[in-house]
Amino acid sequence: MTDEKLQAFLAAFDALPPGAFTGRAGGRKYTVTRQNLAAGKAQKLVARELGGSDCISLNLYRLASGARLKPCEMPADKVIRFVLALKVME
Repeated sequence: MTDEKLQAFLAAFDALPPGAFTGRAGGRKYTVTRQNLAAGKAQKLVARELGGSDCISLNLYRLASGARLKPCEMPADKVIRFVLALKVME
């Protein structure tokens, strides 16, 4: 992942509210939970498509050496595209 793509991903991720919310990405609605763990050094995001079968799950570690994205059993590109496209619904 390029540094520019990582920075765009981190900015989009950080703009998401902590806790549970409903969002839209790729024309689909999701229920999303974003958690901060270990005093913000680790973060988790889980999204489940409402009325569908899609699921997104990732862990993000904020290390002194830089951010490390660890998707859960899916390609990193899938979670990056999802977070970049995700819009919080009111």
